[in-house]
Amino acid sequence: MIFNVRTPWLLPVLSGFFIGTSYIPFPPWASLFGFIPLWIFWVQQTRLKPVILSAVLTTFVFTLIGFNWVTYLLHEFAHLPWLGAAGGMILFALIAHLFVPLAGLLWFLGRKYLLLQERSSIFAMGLLTSLMLWLLPMLFKWNFGYSWYGSEVPLYHIAEYIGFSGLSMLTILANVPLYFAWQQRDSKRGKTLLTRVAIVFLLLNVWGLNTKAWLQVPETSFNVLLVQANIGNAQKVAAQFGRGGYVDIMDQYQRLTKAGLNEYKEQKVDFVVWSETAFPSVLSTQSSKNNNYYAQKLIKWVQVNKTPLITGSYAKQAETGRVTNSLFVLDAEGEVQANYYSKSTLLAFGEYIPGEETFPVLRELLPMVGDFGHGNGPNELLHLNGYKIGAQICYESLFPEFSKSLADLGAQFIVNVTNDSWYGTWQEPYQHKVMTLARAVETRRPLIRATNTGISTVVLASGEVLAESPMKKQWYGLYKVPYLQEPQPTFYQQNFYLMPIALATLLLLLFLMGIKNKRAE
Repeated sequence: MIFNVRTPWLLPVLSGFFIGTSYIPFPPWASLFGFIPLWIFWVQQTRLKPVILSAVLTTFVFTLIGFNWVTYLLHEFAHLPWLGAAGGMILFALIAHLFVPLAGLLWFLGRKYLLLQERSSIFAMGLLTSLMLWLLPMLFKWNFGYSWYGSEVPLYHIAEYIGFSGLSMLTILANVPLYFAWQQRDSKRGKTLLTRVAIVFLLLNVWGLNTKAWLQVPETSFNVLLVQANIGNAQKVAAQFGRGGYVDIMDQYQRLTKAGLNEYKEQKVDFVVWSETAFPSVLSTQSSKNNNYYAQKLIKWVQVNKTPLITGSYAKQAETGRVTNSLFVLDAEGEVQANYYSKSTLLAFGEYIPGEETFPVLRELLPMVGDFGHGNGPNELLHLNGYKIGAQICYESLFPEFSKSLADLGAQFIVNVTNDSWYGTWQEPYQHKVMTLARAVETRRPLIRATNTGISTVVLASGEVLAESPMKKQWYGLYKVPYLQEPQPTFYQQNFYLMPIALATLLLLLFLMGIKNKRAE
């Protein structure tokens, strides 16, 4: 039997393998039973220490499998030798996903002091794991729901009602009945449980297909040209720290855009989108501050081509003087529109150093890390020719509450600009792409994703992903994007915390039952 191993510590390793190989870019083949070996190990324990250590072991294994791109990031961004990058990866794997050890801790204490019965105890495992994954902050906030979308399993459409975090919770909770099915595998009861889980899974997929079929049909559309210039990291860093290279970067973007406009000259291009910090200098909404050579070069180029442009750029905060990672809109006359967006959810150790204000020495130790100012959050839309545009930059797409706020403001579609050049071509670009496009399903609004090195694409409100750009290549592509002029809020938008509240309520009831049983004894 697969779980009747002579070395019990292989059980948490097995869970780590199941979970790691069920996350993007792998199919979610073991998502519904990945925690079962670890839980079997937990049930056998009478002390807290092995519960915590086994949980750390599981997370260590699945982080090494599912997030090994961190090694490439440390080598490429922090310029560590491969041996040092591997050491950093090991450290990251030990501390990146503490939701499993914390769930194990709370479960052990609940079982010990509240006298939870076996069935209630296993149910509490699933609830605690689901809630801790949702609650605890992470540097790269993933969940089990995204894998269903990445593999195009139709049940992903129910994210319109419960979000991908809710879908993740259901995925983890599916481990509970399958745990009992495994424990009773030689009896009719076990086979019945397995059959019921399969039926529920099938019904959820039918529900997802039905949800897609009943989506409101968009009444209009626009044509957008995406441009991917594939600017190398050395060029990006030089421009970011004011060391030049601006002309070459601008020329690459302008040349590719001009080629795209010429190729699609028979079709009306409503606007062009460039990626994060594609314009390598500072822009301002005040025309008097756009007198520098590079800003004038950009404005005149837009005027000549008579096509509006949405581009990542830098801006400077008047109140602090700090540079921000921003998104600007220029109309067909080259006029910079009155409002722009500055990134507010910054990437730790990429765009700022946590604790730097308290410990300034950190800046000396980590000079390669950016020092950007924070924006004001998703509290205003961008506007162009009547479009209501939700703006987000790179990392912000990982947080569903951010896109929810844009949808609440009435955004007709979302524009995401990204630079994933630091992460290689193996895992992270696919993970980041799926997590970003998932926001379109939750809000039922199209999302445009323009990247520096890939993967650039458009996802429709239906969740359908259009043609994807190649990675690490210069490219442009024209997309026709249908959209609703007055999109309605989804059930998930209106009931954002429904799933965690429901699960927390169930967990509280279990603990109250445990208290009652303890008093009875």
